[in-house]
Amino acid sequence: MAVNRSGLGRGLAALLPDAGAGAQQLPIDQIRPNPYQPRRDFAPEALAELADSVRQHGIVQPITVRPAPDGAGWQLVAGERRLRAAKMAGLPTIPALVRPCSERELVEIALIENLQREDINAIEAAAAYRRCLDEFGLTQEELAQQLGKSRTAVANTLRLLKLDPAVQQAISDGRLSEGHGRALLALIDPAEQVATAERIMAGHLSVREAEELSRSHRVKPRKRQGKTDAAAPDADLAAYAEALQRALGTKVEIRPGRHGGGTILVHYFEPEDLDRIAEAVGA
Repeated sequence: MAVNRSGLGRGLAALLPDAGAGAQQLPIDQIRPNPYQPRRDFAPEALAELADSVRQHGIVQPITVRPAPDGAGWQLVAGERRLRAAKMAGLPTIPALVRPCSERELVEIALIENLQREDINAIEAAAAYRRCLDEFGLTQEELAQQLGKSRTAVANTLRLLKLDPAVQQAISDGRLSEGHGRALLALIDPAEQVATAERIMAGHLSVREAEELSRSHRVKPRKRQGKTDAAAPDADLAAYAEALQRALGTKVEIRPGRHGGGTILVHYFEPEDLDRIAEAVGA
């Protein structure tokens, strides 16, 4: 599978050549949003500041649009924040570059523009990564190479999509960090994730404290009927299982055998997990 088969690794310049030439003023009310915009949250304060700048200096960098598929107006390709700020500033028109663009290029440009921004939140990045994998058929390793990131970094961000939606929203809102989210992944039960996240936010806990809290609040396996306390898992084995779980980023079980040995069971939930676990153990 060729790594450079899409524009993701080449940046916006490769997909939007001669971006500084041919700008024209287009009516703002005739420009439709990009349906593939991965970014959901736009800070009102930052948009208000940009709108003030637009009122004073105008739009310095043109947005990019393509003719709308149905021939009525245009569709935004790149420049969501600038378009929103121009609307807030009350401008009737906005400088724009009109470029023919395929549906796939529309997706690529929207993803690239946002993934290259430093203020995109971790959940938006994770959703964008997932879209790249699903719509372009990339592997995590290929995506990581094209984004200039490690495969582990991409995999860890993608894992945040396994969190309960309420926890994901807290990360999107900035109430929890990506590190807090990764700590909460140690909890399998969504209700436990939410409850622990609320304690983390209420106590303003650090990521390290969140990791310790998540370990202490993991759902304990129920004892089978007829078993005594002596049959409960050995505390040392439980500690080893927790350490392996943190290192591998997935559920780990240690089952002792009868003669001093036992079995280590490492769970994975999708092919990308298995790939990441193999990398973590040097396989």
